[in-house]
Amino acid sequence: MTGSVYDAEDLVQETYLRAWRAYDGFEGRSSVRTWLHRIATNVCLTNLEGKERRPLPTGLGTADSRATDELVEAREVPWLQPIPDTAVDLDAGTDPGDVVAARDSIRLAFVAALQHLPARQRAVLVLRDVLRWPAKEVAEALDTTTAAVNSALQRAHAQLADVGPTHEQASADLGGLDAGRQQLLDRYVKAFWDKDITTIVSLLKADAVWEMPPFTGWYRGATTIGDLIAAQCPGGEHDMPMIATQANGQPAFGLYMRQPDGGFTPFQLQVLTVVDGEVAHVGAFFDDGLFATFGLPAALPAHFRTD
Repeated sequence: MTGSVYDAEDLVQETYLRAWRAYDGFEGRSSVRTWLHRIATNVCLTNLEGKERRPLPTGLGTADSRATDELVEAREVPWLQPIPDTAVDLDAGTDPGDVVAARDSIRLAFVAALQHLPARQRAVLVLRDVLRWPAKEVAEALDTTTAAVNSALQRAHAQLADVGPTHEQASADLGGLDAGRQQLLDRYVKAFWDKDITTIVSLLKADAVWEMPPFTGWYRGATTIGDLIAAQCPGGEHDMPMIATQANGQPAFGLYMRQPDGGFTPFQLQVLTVVDGEVAHVGAFFDDGLFATFGLPAALPAHFRTD
């Protein structure tokens, strides 16, 4: 709901504090888990009052940039942040279908956090579609009616249909946990390790989008993205190893950059959207703190190799 892993951590602490203070008044009419989610939802809604929506560069309303344009930072913008899959307990279990559905839900919630939805619609979407609460429980949590909840969910779905993947599309994209998809990701990692621009371009959809907050520019087209990496990325051959992780229900990689002493330090966290066997979107987040959030190493030794 917040679009920020850092805000989320703070609000979890606030949720537990409120729960501790209110526990004597807990009457047991719902499970403790439901009660805590209700408190968390209202903590989030209070926190979001009066705040601007968290965008990615594509959400700033500017035209796409050229590869040679100057990179402009905007640290003051409250950028959207990815969330580790491991931080979201959706009780997916080990059944492959359940895992796909869980990742689908995380991804759709992330789209909602792109601020396409106002806060209360976002809350309804998360509680109904992600946590699978009945409409009646959502109405109780938000102090509204079941009819209002159903209406808000319908409006949320209609708006997301214009800006994000449907459940079916997301499931299709995420469901390919097969050798072909893994081969694509392996080739992507090796291409960055070799700084092989031709291969990187070949792995991207023709109309792929690349964005990298806190830089305000965003880039459309595989060739433009290749030119951007060739011209603006400081690393050379064997300077950029990657460590795999998962974010927003999607494949992600911590990309490291070689330093003068030979070792590697965090550079950017890339979150990939894979569609029909090609990379359709890359969010490259320049935030060193995310590496610790995702459980990625703070540094890699000089002898580390991707291949």
